[in-house]
Amino acid sequence: MKVLILGSGNIGSVATEDLTKSISAVEAVVADKNEASAKKVAQKIGRENVSWIRLDATNHNELAETLKNFDLVMGFLPGKFGYRLIEACINAGKDLIDVSYMPENPLILHKKAVKANVQIIPDCGLAPGISNVLVGHAMGELDKVQTVHIMVGGLPEKPVPPLDYVITWSPENLIDEYMRKATIVKKGRRIEVEALSGLEEVCFPNFGRLEAFYTDGLRTLLHTVPEAYDMWEKTLRYPGHAEKVKLLKVLGFFEEEPINADGVSVMPRKLTVRLFERKLWKPEVKDVVALKVDVSSVKNGSNTCYVYHLLDYYDERFGVTAMARTTAYPASIIAQFMLKKAIKGKGVIPPEKLGMDSSLFKLFLDELEKRGIRITEEITR
Repeated sequence: MKVLILGSGNIGSVATEDLTKSISAVEAVVADKNEASAKKVAQKIGRENVSWIRLDATNHNELAETLKNFDLVMGFLPGKFGYRLIEACINAGKDLIDVSYMPENPLILHKKAVKANVQIIPDCGLAPGISNVLVGHAMGELDKVQTVHIMVGGLPEKPVPPLDYVITWSPENLIDEYMRKATIVKKGRRIEVEALSGLEEVCFPNFGRLEAFYTDGLRTLLHTVPEAYDMWEKTLRYPGHAEKVKLLKVLGFFEEEPINADGVSVMPRKLTVRLFERKLWKPEVKDVVALKVDVSSVKNGSNTCYVYHLLDYYDERFGVTAMARTTAYPASIIAQFMLKKAIKGKGVIPPEKLGMDSSLFKLFLDELEKRGIRITEEITR
């Protein structure tokens, strides 16, 4: 079994190591446009079943030719490349698991994926990802879902100035999160709201006071939970973070239109990405991930609410961030399900569909727990 890992960053590298440790028969190839990065990841993992290649995934012909040699593809690219990767895998007849934060709706490609006899599972990270699986399980248990509320955030264990935040994932995807309008459901109607709006203060159990604001994280749930009356996702940060980011946004630091600086054309967003990498990438700072999923509806004639909590910390033993653990491990686990043919059906399969399969859901939670990621479930009526 040959698996192509596209992207050798923090998340892709952790997923590669977990996958190849879990299934020794897998031959994983780490691919990146940055040859040195791909080589470094493969050498650091140091397993015979892990190698590396240089690959520019934006080069259609180069990508198409490379895909021919693999059974499964795992995508850890920036969101702007996600949809094109799905199309390339469908054209090549290859299964794909993807975590990119793409702006497009991957379900549009469902019929093409079915016709190509492939499985495409998008949004297989934390949120979307684990959150969708949990919503899917609650959906399978309830008669009709009325509300879905998701709160999630990756944070330093303690606030770190100036933004009380450190980078633990792609800075490009982080900026997308702050810029992209969020689609939510309010009073049964789908509406768009500005990212960073809907600000509220929350107290997360066993952690403390945080703030929450709208971000575009519902993704496929907008299409798979059409009956919802109220549905949204909010990002968690330390209090005051949203106002600081709004200032950067208003001042144009996230804009893509180039500006002239002393005769040099500079794209503000690209500069900000580099500055975030330089100033906010602090591997010495331990992080934490907090997730709450709240799904309510009616079951057997009574109002019922399923509430899930996840609180995960930096793994000091292996030096793996909480963000990498809660994003890479779900991707690796679901990839293993795919390789073992445990997932039924073809086409674009959103993670919530996996949660609706009770046996697969239990296996998913068991695998997360083996890796120290524990999710609590509370059911109230």
